[in-house]
Amino acid sequence: LLDRNDDLVGHPYHYRDHRTDGMMERAFQIVPREEIFRQTGLQFMQLNTLYQLLAMKESHSPLLDIADRLLMMPDLFHWMLTGEKCNEFTDATTTQFFNPKERRWATELLEQLGLPTHILGPIAQPGTILGPLRPTLATETGLHNAKVVLPGSHDTASAVMAVPACGPARDIPEWCYISLGTWALMGVEVAQPVINETSLALNFTNEGGVGNTIRLLKNITGLWLVQECRRIWNQSGRSWDWEDLNQLAAEAPGLVSFINPDHSMFLAPTDMPEAIREFTRRTGQRVPETEGAVLRCALDSIAMKFRHVLEMCEELIRRRIEVVHIVGGGTKNRLLCQAAADACGRPVLAGPVEATAIGNIMMQAVAAGVVGNIAEARNIVRESFPLDEYQPRNVEAWSEAYNRFTDVLAADV
Repeated sequence: LLDRNDDLVGHPYHYRDHRTDGMMERAFQIVPREEIFRQTGLQFMQLNTLYQLLAMKESHSPLLDIADRLLMMPDLFHWMLTGEKCNEFTDATTTQFFNPKERRWATELLEQLGLPTHILGPIAQPGTILGPLRPTLATETGLHNAKVVLPGSHDTASAVMAVPACGPARDIPEWCYISLGTWALMGVEVAQPVINETSLALNFTNEGGVGNTIRLLKNITGLWLVQECRRIWNQSGRSWDWEDLNQLAAEAPGLVSFINPDHSMFLAPTDMPEAIREFTRRTGQRVPETEGAVLRCALDSIAMKFRHVLEMCEELIRRRIEVVHIVGGGTKNRLLCQAAADACGRPVLAGPVEATAIGNIMMQAVAAGVVGNIAEARNIVRESFPLDEYQPRNVEAWSEAYNRFTDVLAADV
């Protein structure tokens, strides 16, 4: 948030900060959940910008009173570079106060919640040439002719830009994507938002994509589970790197116990390994005692969640998905990529690793006219970076275990 003098009103909060605890429930007391979804089509998560602003209002923060403009983090850097203020489309759609059907801010929703609307700026599409660098920056860097181009500034939007799905449209099998890192964002690319009772019940989200598309997706807790386990274990004197963890997980038996990766127990626990063990205790499963068993439980559960969301995607688009594309840093976890193929019963094409950065560059190339369009950009990505293919294995065993996993999802924990 900037004030009228273009100064930041305060330091940013981490999105896992507990100040938004209870804010969704508070919002629903004022505006029904169904109405919020009708206006925004967004998945309900307490980290959404809507609940960040509501937390400020409920705590009577004076910072909201003096705010003159809201800039998402990428917008802030674009302003610092150029002096131009705008809200880039893909990031704006994640706030939960953007109307994806009408491609505008959901100002009525903010007014209903007593939140300011004057802080919202004009929406700009990815590929917009925002302008040159500020004169002082141009002089300091020597980049007098450089132009600042808006990418899909939401990291997943840029990652999806780099999904190597290409070829004539009639020859491209129906595909979905998983942008895999701390989070796993899984969904499909569609022309128009899907806002109906089914998408509300499934808690899907309609976020903006490059080319004025919609990313119909679901946020899933990803390798956060593994990252936090590593942090706890290394605090106790270990010095395990990611390869060590992958080896431990690979040596442990699979399909033994499951967790719901998106349960609130795993949002910000003080001890992730113990949280995983406690969840299995509460659900009457075998408790993973060793570090490898804990990791295998987490990875198997993430893969099973991929299947769960794949089925939801197919229900929403009413077509069978033939290929799962996994992009991002999580593609380095070969055990999880194979587990995803096994759980989903679909081929997995993994890569590129640096999908977000590549998608950013390719959007700039399209804006500069160096690359003709998004389809051409994706073809370049496919021909330029190594991709790993995983075929489904042990499908019957995974399907049988999936029934146990869905029981875990339904458990009252």
